[in-house]
Amino acid sequence: MPPRIAKLAAFGAFGAVAFFLAIYALIAVASVPRHTGGIDWVEAVVTWISVGIAVLAVVALHIVLARGLFDIARGGRRPL
Repeated sequence: MPPRIAKLAAFGAFGAVAFFLAIYALIAVASVPRHTGGIDWVEAVVTWISVGIAVLAVVALHIVLARGLFDIARGGRRPL
């Protein structure tokens, strides 16, 4: 893979991390219990934890992938 493409892909992976965190924030705000109805606090906390674990796993994967791509862009031979 050419170094320029690897660097661009690494920045794309970090952009995906920002997107996943924004989606998590949207879900967290949308699932806050309201006085007019909706879910209660227990269901909201379960939603935050379950979605948070999934987002954390995907974020960790993208960070590892981006670090590997940056190493390739610097001329290293790191297997992805």
